[in-house]
Amino acid sequence: MSADLEGNTVVVTGAAKGIGLAISRRFAELGAKVSGWDLDRSPDAADPAFAHFARVDVTDEDSVAEGFSQSLAALGSVTTLVANAGINGPTKPAWEYSLDEWRRVLDVDLTGVFICARQVIAHMRARGSGRIVIIASVAGKEGNPGACAYGAAKAGVIGFAKGLARELLPSDITVNCIAPAIAETELLTEMSAEYIADRKARIPMGRFCSVREIADMAAWVASPRCSFTTGQVFDVTGGRATY
Repeated sequence: MSADLEGNTVVVTGAAKGIGLAISRRFAELGAKVSGWDLDRSPDAADPAFAHFARVDVTDEDSVAEGFSQSLAALGSVTTLVANAGINGPTKPAWEYSLDEWRRVLDVDLTGVFICARQVIAHMRARGSGRIVIIASVAGKEGNPGACAYGAAKAGVIGFAKGLARELLPSDITVNCIAPAIAETELLTEMSAEYIADRKARIPMGRFCSVREIADMAAWVASPRCSFTTGQVFDVTGGRATY
């Protein structure tokens, strides 16, 4: 698999830390050139995994357009989009959510994916090929009590991916999702101890997934080896997912 991503040019959103940083590093190890996007340009943005890094707000059309322009200038083309940027939002019952809290989660986790995908599609269609990999969640399949907004957004991106994949057929542009269980990332700081314990108890393997396991799955889905699958969801859940 070492040459599978050789020559690929990749935009990874939410790339400065956590899952996005792990994906960026893995893609770079496999020969891709990575343009990282993040609203928080942390010190990790200087990581050698990145050929380019831009401060981009995925909820803002102008910011995404400018980021894409910068990525094209730095990379020459974009073969792959990994739409990873996301937030968990508050962990509390839906009836305690304010409308602003609900909208914030959906703006980042669902509308942000739409804005980024829409931006790259014309470029990919002109090239005749491409990969769009969306980081969803098992919460989008099963729901998570205490995080209804997050589950709704992740269910939304799964539906978006399935519809978009079919709109792009017949072509060599694939659109797929990855649905992890909770990984040990900075998003845990947004969750209560009770919420974390409950989610861990739902995983038959008895542990959270690692960011490297998610990154390895993303690399395969983005590679030429995943050439006949589109509109699908790849689970990284330790046995939690049942469909």
